[in-house]
Amino acid sequence: MTALSPPSIAGRPAPRGGPRRGLQRGRAWVGWGFIGPFMAVFALVFLAPIAYSVYLSFYRTQLIGGTSFVGLENYQRALEDPQFWSGLGRVGLFLAVQVPVMLGIALLVALAVDSGRLHGKSFFRIAIFLPYAVPAVVAALMWGFMYGTRFGLVGNINDAFGLSLPDPLSADLVLASIGNIVTWEFVGYNMLIFYSALRVIPNSLYEAAEIDGAGQWRIIAAIKLPAIRGALAIATIFSIIGSFQLFNEPSILRNLSPNTITTHFTPNFYTYSLAFSGQQHNYAATVAIIMGVITMVIAYAVQLRGMRKEA
Repeated sequence: MTALSPPSIAGRPAPRGGPRRGLQRGRAWVGWGFIGPFMAVFALVFLAPIAYSVYLSFYRTQLIGGTSFVGLENYQRALEDPQFWSGLGRVGLFLAVQVPVMLGIALLVALAVDSGRLHGKSFFRIAIFLPYAVPAVVAALMWGFMYGTRFGLVGNINDAFGLSLPDPLSADLVLASIGNIVTWEFVGYNMLIFYSALRVIPNSLYEAAEIDGAGQWRIIAAIKLPAIRGALAIATIFSIIGSFQLFNEPSILRNLSPNTITTHFTPNFYTYSLAFSGQQHNYAATVAIIMGVITMVIAYAVQLRGMRKEA
């Protein structure tokens, strides 16, 4: 017997798999129809500003001479700028101290709420998460007035008890005071990430641990912490990115302590000051691009380390 050949049209054999290819092509267009609006908005609000910032970083605008192409001179200037490195070092110190403290508190709270031995855990969960609902500007203003030594809570305590508490907005304590505000704001957010990861751990693991006679600390070390390692990595990455983007708190507290918080207190604040106060848009774009690259590299390194541990 011979195999049947496909039907022909006008003396030519019909293409094989025609209907299937057409169906696959139609599905591809349907997929693009779903993601097309997102890709358009993503390109407009994310990719286009980055491309424009990179473009600006290669130029310099002067009062005399106008705008001229300078190549990598702006990047060389940024790498030699002591104010930029001062702000970056301050943010690095803030990240190294505040992020572990904040994530540690959030983890302890999440473990306490998940333990089942905490009475009124729904109330505590909502109460701890509630500060995250407060806008960052409002939180900075609120804490700034409490930090005040002449009109705030610290000043009232000094007057009421005859004390002389240190000024939280002094040069030695202002970074710790900002860290306190950020910790108060985001402990609840990170707690919710950890608590959500704890809730998806199978109960069979806890039952097996109880049969083996494992205590609560053993369960935490052997079951809970390894199970939420991915959530820990995600929270750490978000916290690192947030630390490098530190802007709201210094900009608000600067009105209360102008001699302590300078215009280059953080790289983001420095970029804002360059662009809107100094009218140095090209150099501000350069600093922003450098900070974006530094943040991306560090966040990616943390992600790789977290993935290796999880594997």
